[in-house]
Amino acid sequence: MPDRDHQTIQGLVVEAIRESSDLAQKEFALFRTELAGNIRTLFVGLAMVVVAAIFAIAALMLFTESLVKWLATVVDSEALAALIVGGVLAIVAIGLGLYGRHAMSLTALTPQRTVRSIKRDAEVLSERVAG
Repeated sequence: MPDRDHQTIQGLVVEAIRESSDLAQKEFALFRTELAGNIRTLFVGLAMVVVAAIFAIAALMLFTESLVKWLATVVDSEALAALIVGGVLAIVAIGLGLYGRHAMSLTALTPQRTVRSIKRDAEVLSERVAG
């Protein structure tokens, strides 16, 4: 009878090790999948920052002078027209840059599903050990 209890305990330990290994493999696969998605998000954010810079430069080079001259005829002041046009272009560039920076934030890159899954697995494991 003691030999039978020993086999049962040994079987339980082997099963627990196998299940732990399977769980670790699944958690790692989830982590890799989530990390790949987060890296794609990072590149989208980086692309938005680059596009914002290109858009700001192109806008400044192509439209600023003609827009300032046109607005100067409306407000009768070339300096005031330059300030108005420059302010609008700066707001557009800042908005795009802030959006890109937000997309690249470290908070957005945290593998949230993996963290939640590991916490849930730890809770279930501690309940099984305690119960």
